[in-house]
Amino acid sequence: MRFPGKIALVTGASRGIGRATALAFAREGANVALGGLVGEDGEAVAAACREHGHEALWVPADLGDEGSIEVAVGQVAAAWGGIDVLVNNAGVYLKGTVTTTTLEQWEQLMRVNVTGAFLCARHVLPLMLARGGGSVVNVASEAGLVGLANQTAYNVSKAALVSLTQSMALDFAAGHVRVNCVCPGTTLTPLVQEAVAREADPEAALRRLGSVRPLDRLGRPEEIAEAILFLASDAASYATGAVLAVDGGYTAQ
Repeated sequence: MRFPGKIALVTGASRGIGRATALAFAREGANVALGGLVGEDGEAVAAACREHGHEALWVPADLGDEGSIEVAVGQVAAAWGGIDVLVNNAGVYLKGTVTTTTLEQWEQLMRVNVTGAFLCARHVLPLMLARGGGSVVNVASEAGLVGLANQTAYNVSKAALVSLTQSMALDFAAGHVRVNCVCPGTTLTPLVQEAVAREADPEAALRRLGSVRPLDRLGRPEEIAEAILFLASDAASYATGAVLAVDGGYTAQ
């Protein structure tokens, strides 16, 4: 096991990439805290994590509210004494250009995608430093590496996560905290399935999303989870500030 006795906090863990990542940490020996909004079915994922023989804790939190995050991180620290791994995975998606995106939409997306990661790191990092080190993995997107049409706010938020990763990596290397970033390509998550279902021809939309990639398919949540666990593990002990594209070759074109 890669994380025996370690404590991992995964945000946005009730479904998709976050769910797959939480389950993967549990299989690899970690106690897993799952963060997400009130009302999400995180308890079911926590129960699935416990089936691997380790502890799991669902901690509802509004990732744009510092007080809520402080309470959630405090719950994890009170239960297990600290945090070794933070995965900033929670995020929302929005279509729109500069002229069609409202200010309210822009601010909401930034609040969750960027401010949420900043606030989680702000409250988790002191716990890691007190334990002598740790690992942070931010989940950005291929959209943070290249421009994608009609999703300006989302693109900018994910590019900000790449910059946040590199900035944190420099600031906390001396404290033995590694900070890295995974940039998934379009992955077959509930979020993507919901977006595709709104298209006039969902099946054609799915084929189109896969066909623009050299590997000619969409990613699976479990594949992104494996990349996250690699960067969080001792196998990547010399990696900090790294930005790993896991996108079927899309950004290599």
